[in-house]
Amino acid sequence: MAKIERTVTAALDGARLDKAIVALVDGASRAKIKRAIDDGSVRVNGRVLAKGGVVAEGDVIEIDEAAVASADSPCIPEPEAALVVHHESARVLVVEKAAGQPTAPLRSDETGTLANALAGRFPELVGIGYSAREPGIVHRLDTDTSGLVVVARDAEAWNTLREALQAERLTKEYLLVCASEGLPDDGTIEHPIANHPKDKRRVYPCIHPRDVMRYAPRPALTRFHVEKREGAWALVRAEAARAIRHQLRAHFASIEHPLAGDALYGGAEVAGLQRHALHASRIAYDGGGDGALAFDVRSPLPPDMAGLVG
Repeated sequence: MAKIERTVTAALDGARLDKAIVALVDGASRAKIKRAIDDGSVRVNGRVLAKGGVVAEGDVIEIDEAAVASADSPCIPEPEAALVVHHESARVLVVEKAAGQPTAPLRSDETGTLANALAGRFPELVGIGYSAREPGIVHRLDTDTSGLVVVARDAEAWNTLREALQAERLTKEYLLVCASEGLPDDGTIEHPIANHPKDKRRVYPCIHPRDVMRYAPRPALTRFHVEKREGAWALVRAEAARAIRHQLRAHFASIEHPLAGDALYGGAEVAGLQRHALHASRIAYDGGGDGALAFDVRSPLPPDMAGLVG
C-alpha cells in the first residue's frame, strides 16, 4: 500500500495531528483524515498517536495514501439496483448490505456497491459524509460482511451520528459462526488491535505486553454470548460498540476460534459458504434527544450462515 510521508515543520510544532495533516497534504479532507487516524492508518515516528495527540517539529507522519485520497467524483447512481431499507425517517436510513457487496466504490467508474444503490434511490445524499463516493454513509462493513449500515440524510445528522459512533453511543450487535468446542457460553475479549506489521490485509491483536509496547495498538472490546450450538459450530452474538477494522474477526482468531470461512484469519473453509460468517444484525441509537435520529433495527441471520447452525 502506497504511503504519504510528511515532516512536521516549525510552523506546525504543537499542532493537533489532524490539523497538521490538513496543512501538509494537499487536497486531503478533514473528515477523511479523522477517519484515517481513527482507523490506525496514520503513524507518527512509526507509532499510532493517541486521539487528540499533537505533533512536534521534525516528527515524521506516515499515512496510507488510499485512506486520504481524494474522492470528489461522485459514484455512479444506480436507481434500479436492489436496496433493502429497514428504517427510513426524515433524517436517517438503516439499510442492508449483502455479503460480497462493497460498501462504497474505490474508483469513480465502479458500480455494484451499496453507495451506488443509495445514490440512485436517494440522490440528495450525494455530498453528505466523507466523500461524494460515500453518500451519507456513517460507517462501513467489510465487503464479505453482511448486515446493517446507517446512512444520514443531512450533513448535521451525519455529524451527530458519526460523533455518536466515535463516542460508542450506538449499540452494534453482530451474529457470527465459529468452532463450538472449547468456546465458553459467555466471554469478553479485550486484546488491543494494531495494524499488522507484515500483512496490510490484516490487523494484529496484541496479546503479549511486548507487542503492546512495540505496536501501540488501539483499545478494542468485544463481548459475546453463545446463542446456539449445532454440531461443530456455535452461533454467537457479539457486541462491539465501535468495532474498529476487523475487530471481531481478529478477536475470535486471537482466542483460537476464527470465524467459519475466514481464511485470512485462519478460519476453516466450509462447503456452501463463500465468505466469512459475520453479519451485522442489530444497530440502535436513542437519538440523543432528537426523535428523528432514533432507531433500533434488527436483521435476521442470512441463509448461508443459518445453514451452518440448523
